[in-house]
Amino acid sequence: MRRRSFVAMIGGAMAWPLVARAQKERVRRVGVLLPGAADDAEFQARMGAFLQELGQLGWVIGRNLSIDIRWATTNRDDIHRHAAELAQLAPDAVLAFGASTVGPMLQASRTVPIVFPVLVDPVGGGFVESLARPGGNVTGFMAYEFSLAGKWLELLKEIAPGVRRVAVLRDPSLPAGVGQFAVIQSVASSVGVEVTSANVRDAAEIEHAVADFARGANGGIIVTASGLVQGHRDLIVKLAATHKLPTVYYERFFVAGGGLVSYGADFVDQFRRAASYVDRILKGEKPADLPVQAPTRYELAVNLKTARALGLNVPQAVLARADEVIE
Repeated sequence: MRRRSFVAMIGGAMAWPLVARAQKERVRRVGVLLPGAADDAEFQARMGAFLQELGQLGWVIGRNLSIDIRWATTNRDDIHRHAAELAQLAPDAVLAFGASTVGPMLQASRTVPIVFPVLVDPVGGGFVESLARPGGNVTGFMAYEFSLAGKWLELLKEIAPGVRRVAVLRDPSLPAGVGQFAVIQSVASSVGVEVTSANVRDAAEIEHAVADFARGANGGIIVTASGLVQGHRDLIVKLAATHKLPTVYYERFFVAGGGLVSYGADFVDQFRRAASYVDRILKGEKPADLPVQAPTRYELAVNLKTARALGLNVPQAVLARADEVIE
């Protein structure tokens, strides 16, 4: 879903006839905090799915629903400021994407219900007490189970068997990064590679880390999930191409933008599922009683154009498993 259709959806929802609005339904307020820009096509598609599902569940903007969206990009100060603004509005629920926004929302309020459509390690990050019984004002949907991180390394070796060294690009401020890296390390010896952690906090560190790693031979990269790398996805894809490094990503939009291969949850579907939790909360259920759920849909995407540029022949076994192949 592109920006035009997203805006049309909101506009259409707000254009209900006055007679419908005159029914005097109670208007519920939902806040949204996203680590992206308002013109980000990927987040637009995700929000489109979220709003569409809410509509299917009977929630209509301008009739019984009000949406307050804060596009905070990946600037930590902006995220905290927007989180405080949303908390002051006293919404009935807040949709917050990832640890970079859920954490600030929790700091802003321990009472406003928070639903995350994507989060890597809810328990390890201290956001919930357990997956089955979250226990507080936060619940939602995991980005993936940690075992998936090992599959990234296996996939990289399958597509680029000559890789002997792998840098794991991650944001060290996220506790989940430790678990992901540990899983990748546990698989490394079985596939014959040496893995190192490339901790990055901004664009300059990303450029330096990739350039420094690329000085050695037979290298590849695994990009782990974070708001930081998502915000700099174009830069990371460009650096991987410039330095001719086979790279595995956690989400398909990297591949759509020129990345080699991705394997991970369908984030659009995650936003759609998150709408069902917001609906249940608006109808009286508590986040503490709604279990954190794992993804139900995973996607494998391959960019053959990028593979050719890297001199790689993607195995037919990989292509047969792929949900999307970009020529």
